[in-house]
Amino acid sequence: MKLQKNKQYPTLKLSHVSKNYDKCVAVDDISFETYQGEIVALLGPNGAGKSTLMNMISGYITPSNGTILVNSHSVENEDLVTKKDIGFLPEGAPLYADMIVRNYLRYFIELKINLSEKNNLSKKQINLIYANELDRIMQAANIIDVADKKIETLSKGYIRRVGFAASLIGQPPILLLDEPTDGLDPNQKRHMCGLIKEMSTDKTIVISTHLLDEAQGLASKIILINKGKIVAKGSVKDILVQAKAKSLDVAFKILTCAGSNENEQY
Repeated sequence: MKLQKNKQYPTLKLSHVSKNYDKCVAVDDISFETYQGEIVALLGPNGAGKSTLMNMISGYITPSNGTILVNSHSVENEDLVTKKDIGFLPEGAPLYADMIVRNYLRYFIELKINLSEKNNLSKKQINLIYANELDRIMQAANIIDVADKKIETLSKGYIRRVGFAASLIGQPPILLLDEPTDGLDPNQKRHMCGLIKEMSTDKTIVISTHLLDEAQGLASKIILINKGKIVAKGSVKDILVQAKAKSLDVAFKILTCAGSNENEQY
């Protein structure tokens, strides 16, 4: 189904989603929708439940309650369909550290795009498609200079960018980016933020962050989460009105009681 830019169809629809771990509630009855062309920031302190929520949307973990739809398909019941529509950069992206960057990305390209000669393509044609995709994502993530290095030798910032490149495979219409600028230097952050803005014209991008300037500078919509619950959502202006505050920094403190969560556990 082709999504229309008039926002007629939600790309993501979460309805009363919760996640419980024994007696602990990591995500508590969250509902929201996203649309093509939006950059949505899940903003909240460490331990608010942002990473748990991203992992549920991606299909990596299953909600205790509620439903998640990706382009009208159920993440729980149609995961093979929904995963093709999602590019996911998880927190601390797990990589095969002993692999060369180029080989690692080529491996995941073959897994996700999954072409075969029965698709009326020759082996040579398939290899060319894979090679072009590899070149595209490495250029986008600005990692061509480390293509032939082992992942274990890279800095934290480069490792983050390799994970980001992997999330772009197949040009998915939805990107989930958990702390996308974590470990990046100022120049790398500017490049990443510029790329996110550029790609948002025909995608839905959801970023998880605790950085106020990142949320304010990138997002067209902010969903402010604290202790697993949505405490405010909307534009920056909407958040300020709801908190009766003059700045996002003050609104964040008012709505989240900043400092009550010391360590992100979920």
